[in-house]
Amino acid sequence: MKPSKILSPLYLALLTSSLCLSSTSWAGRIEGAVKDSATQIPLEGALISIEELKLKQESNRSGRFFFTEIPEGRYTLVAQYIGGETYRQEIQVGEISLTTANILLNGQGIEHIQVVGQRGALSKSLNRQRAADNLISVLSADALGNFPDTNISEALQRVPGVSIERDQGEGRFVRIRGMAPDYNAVSMNGTRLPSPESERRAVALDVIPSDLLQSVEVTKTLTPDMDGDSLGGAIEVKSLSAFDRDDTYFNLSAEASFDEITGSTNPKLAASYSQILGETVGVAVAASWYDRDFGSDNVETGGSWDFDGDEKLESVEQRDYQINRERIGVGINFDYRPSDNHDLFLRTLYSRFVDTEARNAVEVEWEEPALIDTKGSAEAKRSLKSREEEQSIISLVLGGESRLDIWTLDYQASFSEAKAAKPDYIGGADFEGEFDEISYRQPNIPELSADESFYQASEYGLDKIEIGDSSAVDTMIAAKVDFSRELKLGQYPAEIKLGAKYSGRKKENHEDIWVYEDFDEQGISDDQLGLSVYAGSEPDYGLGRFGPSINTNAIWNLVNRMDRAIAKDDIESAINDFDIDEDISSAYVMGHIDIDNLRLLAGVRYEHTDVKSSGTGYDESQDDFFDSEIDSDYQHWLPGIHLNYKWSDKTIVRASWNNTIVRPTFGQLAPGYLIEQDDDELEASFGNPELEALTSTNWDLSIEHYMGGLGVLSVSGFYKDINHFIYEADLGGYGQYQNFEKAKTYVNGDDAKILGAELAYVQEFGFLPEAWRGLIFTTNFTYSDSTASISWMDDGKQSRDIPMPSQSEFTANASLGYENPYVSLRLSAAYKSKYLLEVQELDDANFDIYQDAHTQWDLVAKSFITDEITIYFKAINLSDEPFYAYTGRQNFNAQYEEYGRTFQLGIQFINL
Repeated sequence: MKPSKILSPLYLALLTSSLCLSSTSWAGRIEGAVKDSATQIPLEGALISIEELKLKQESNRSGRFFFTEIPEGRYTLVAQYIGGETYRQEIQVGEISLTTANILLNGQGIEHIQVVGQRGALSKSLNRQRAADNLISVLSADALGNFPDTNISEALQRVPGVSIERDQGEGRFVRIRGMAPDYNAVSMNGTRLPSPESERRAVALDVIPSDLLQSVEVTKTLTPDMDGDSLGGAIEVKSLSAFDRDDTYFNLSAEASFDEITGSTNPKLAASYSQILGETVGVAVAASWYDRDFGSDNVETGGSWDFDGDEKLESVEQRDYQINRERIGVGINFDYRPSDNHDLFLRTLYSRFVDTEARNAVEVEWEEPALIDTKGSAEAKRSLKSREEEQSIISLVLGGESRLDIWTLDYQASFSEAKAAKPDYIGGADFEGEFDEISYRQPNIPELSADESFYQASEYGLDKIEIGDSSAVDTMIAAKVDFSRELKLGQYPAEIKLGAKYSGRKKENHEDIWVYEDFDEQGISDDQLGLSVYAGSEPDYGLGRFGPSINTNAIWNLVNRMDRAIAKDDIESAINDFDIDEDISSAYVMGHIDIDNLRLLAGVRYEHTDVKSSGTGYDESQDDFFDSEIDSDYQHWLPGIHLNYKWSDKTIVRASWNNTIVRPTFGQLAPGYLIEQDDDELEASFGNPELEALTSTNWDLSIEHYMGGLGVLSVSGFYKDINHFIYEADLGGYGQYQNFEKAKTYVNGDDAKILGAELAYVQEFGFLPEAWRGLIFTTNFTYSDSTASISWMDDGKQSRDIPMPSQSEFTANASLGYENPYVSLRLSAAYKSKYLLEVQELDDANFDIYQDAHTQWDLVAKSFITDEITIYFKAINLSDEPFYAYTGRQNFNAQYEEYGRTFQLGIQFINL
């Protein structure tokens, strides 16, 4: 990296700021903190203003605010907080002096502001949303506890425009405005989180227990001081700080959960503690442990339909999953305030996620594609996959803020590492048999029908065993610095802000594969190859008759008797290995000016990306390996303008134009490849290191009306003009792959456009008669219409339009709650419409794979035994909603999976 590439935009930023400096003579400073008058809990997001100077600020997470360079004189300090009374105080600022104004707010019509429970969660979220310069949504730690959600991903599905992707029924990845998880950025305590997934950038947020958090913020319109690498939005996770409270804080919970599919009962424990030592040091500790046994029933075709004339099925697979997931999370955070002008912090996170899974499957492939309810000859395969995968994330963030004479300096350095390891796992133990009369019923949830021999272990013989060992490491280091200062442009208050950042990332993936299939050479006799030797009991499978399972220990006993060295698959063990280094250098300058009720924020961000990738390819036609190393670099200028207009005391209008990028995933960039030759047919699969980054120009317009008490009605519209979106495609038979039967890779699409709207309504009914005042209703709805274009060469360029991959047209959430001093109840629903999962055939939409619409209902009920002790009950997936994906048309299965319901019973102690 040449220094000039970093210094040139930073120099421009410094030059711009120097030209904007005011020559006005300043004098004193005003600082203070906003707290609830009864509980002394700091209030974040309060709007603080000095009326005469038209200066405005938002209180930070510890309730503090700072005004610098205030001329000598007498002023009116005003504090506003949704759920509290407006506070006004006359203050005197002397020449070169410090004025302290600590503000205690009372609630409207109640003895103190609601800072706990459903109302407290709403109050904290709405205040931060109202005070922000851009469009954000916030979930506080209290909000996380008001839903039956076990991790951050599931909690975020309650946010407007947010839905989630599930794995085995559990929320894992987050989608914002219908955008796929890899299109969104995730940070914790101001630093990007790496991904333990071997090929992805998306962070599976189920590895971070929600018990470790203070708040989660979703930003949908990025400002220039934010990393520009997101399309849907950016997620910022903030962990506990001792200064979030004004006194010693302790929270302990114990829980048991019941899984309907397996009938198992599972434990969970969580605790958090914070303490302020003296007035300068804060310590916060949080830990969580959850051990869960559960399972699912699955049937899938993978899209293997024949639509040439009558609809016929080529193959189908039944799957039974038995799963254990253990989550451990620990966070230890330190804050140090050596003086009023300096804040230092250390944030740490350790999260460990162990997923133990055994999957028994039976797959049927007909000799000729089969009509429904028509018997035919088929090959059947019973298989076992068994593995333990451990994922972990470590994050260390050291930083601080220093308020100098006229400048505020923010600085931060971080180290993060995510690991995933699957040591010695069974990638497949396959037993095969042939049968004459097998049929299936119903195309959406295929159920097999066969004679008794199909379910007898003696009819199957061992074909092969595949053993694997894989690991992935994602390491990130980063450092950034930001400068900001308040000033005057003429008579108007303004602020200038500039900064620079460096981020270095290294993604490493390694996998070894052993394939055992020549069993006679391994000294295994034929009488030891029948399934009867390895059969287990029949699984409790809810989608039809299954037949015998395969015993994991018996397979390992066989593998351990054979010679691993001669079973090594050198090709598969090489082509999936890769190292990718990615360095990003960035700088920005931005500023805002307040012109009466209008705040105008504008700026530009510069990002330079340098990527080096290395891997191995294998060409079977030449029977040789080839090193594949590719270097590339590119740069982007990302300007943005944000308007925030206070129409009235209760109504805010926001508008923005900004530009963002999304870099390809590591799996898409992987340089390894495989070219196979079968007679005269060539087949290839490979990544594409030369993919261009997706870029988007984004327009947003919103209006928010804050009603009396805790309530808001908001409407927003957005438009995204996207270039170079990425999708998976088979290029076999086209262009330079004309001679290939298959050539599966990733390509850039031509362009895509997304037009959408969001509506949100939140209301607590404190104005109703006594019996109804405990009601709280929240709902939101997002519509997005997307069009993307893909093209191919076939006697000339051809193309067709598709929906943006992973883009839901509709997402919606709703919840109805009731709360009084004795109980708290909340019923909630989350909905997302269908979306495109995969383009299987470039020129045939009949083979596009879609995930069907999904609606899930959840319930949480709490009983307040004392002020400090709460008993709670949670019911998850009340309607037993399955996962369903289909091929082209809704009636043709790609995958169907049932997870059952989960019920949780727990007790919580909090010292209030």
